[in-house]
Amino acid sequence: MSLITAAPPPRSHVDRRAVPATPVTPRVAPRARSPWTARLGLGLIGAGVALLPWLFVLATGLPATATASHWRVAWVGFDTLEALSFVATGVLVIRRDARACLTAMVTATLLVADAWFDVSTAAPGADQMTAVAMAVLLEVPLAVFSVVLAWRTLPRSR
Repeated sequence: MSLITAAPPPRSHVDRRAVPATPVTPRVAPRARSPWTARLGLGLIGAGVALLPWLFVLATGLPATATASHWRVAWVGFDTLEALSFVATGVLVIRRDARACLTAMVTATLLVADAWFDVSTAAPGADQMTAVAMAVLLEVPLAVFSVVLAWRTLPRSR
């Protein structure tokens, strides 16, 4: 009786058709939802619903006109935030950083808010026409572009 067993065949004799050409990625089980996820979602929905009565109070209680003592600071600050969001998005896109989807959505939100307040606070006449033209030709198209950019840079799970 021999204790010697047959040696495995040399590597050159291995049937390569049995080995997949591309590596197979293992399926990862989805993360279990935290109990905080449902609470957070319900809290956010509740906040949105709670704002509905407040919108009525604003619509019926605010004066038709108002004077703002820091008008320039408000608009310069707001447009500074827009500029920073453009720069941050550009830097993250160049670096191929997945967080670009977040800054792109911030940029879109700021652009839509800017268009809304420019048009709604402009004096009737030439100022309002300029605000509408800027909204239609510049701010809203840039906002749409930013939303598309956010969508395209959104990380996807496989």
